[in-house]
Amino acid sequence: MDWQGQLIALYLFVCNQYRSELHAYCERFTNHADLTFSDEEVITLYLFGVTQRRKQVKEIYTYANQHLRDWFPNLPRTYVAFVQRLNRVAGAFAPMTEALLLNYPCQFEMRNNPLLIDSMPIILAHRGRRFKAKVAPEIATNNGYCSTKKLHYYGVKLHVLAHRSSGQLPMPEYIGLTDAGMHDNKGFKQIAPTLQGNDVYGDKAYNDCFAAGEKNFNLLTPVKKEKGQKFLDVADQWLSTAVSRVRQPIESFFNWIEDKTGIQIAWDCKNFCVNE
Repeated sequence: MDWQGQLIALYLFVCNQYRSELHAYCERFTNHADLTFSDEEVITLYLFGVTQRRKQVKEIYTYANQHLRDWFPNLPRTYVAFVQRLNRVAGAFAPMTEALLLNYPCQFEMRNNPLLIDSMPIILAHRGRRFKAKVAPEIATNNGYCSTKKLHYYGVKLHVLAHRSSGQLPMPEYIGLTDAGMHDNKGFKQIAPTLQGNDVYGDKAYNDCFAAGEKNFNLLTPVKKEKGQKFLDVADQWLSTAVSRVRQPIESFFNWIEDKTGIQIAWDCKNFCVNE
């Protein structure tokens, strides 16, 4: 499908979702709202810009202004006006993501596939700036720590529980944002009661997450060394390697998100349209 077909298909999908559900998340209680440039057009342009690998809102607006004004003649004349309209529809993106996942054609075929769980940091400020940051105060906190980067940060944490699919990226079952300081175990326990009989693969952060008899699924994690233990025995090494290989696609999923959006370093990409 060429880009024109993709744009039309995306616009029709957004319009259908907006009329059925999304409008409730963008209501305006005023008689003076100028909607000549519709909410559906705002959402469509933003999503289409992301698919065209534009990682900053300003890049998306510049691309639309230069190449798509014939398609969207009422596009605001300034970047600031576009950002203001985008902020007003920010609440619609979460339910729209849920609708996309529910309409995915293979969603029900994956119900019995192994589940992969992990999280990634979304960094809004780091080092000394994390104590002065003000973005998204309703959820972001300054007590986040990324062990991979050895970095303390202000921001949020993205949690994903996804079905493993051979040869493809995992298909998310749950996606959630928490404050940066929430431990992965605590986030996982919020959705654990909905899991029945699945094999769930996680990293060492989920080790000893549940007491005996507390879960109705099989949780598999790499073996953690005991206090004072220098080496794992051979069987534990093999188990840890096997678990790590099974859960590797969830790492690829996060890498794919970062490649498409650059959202992990969120202060730079400005893909967070919250109080911008």
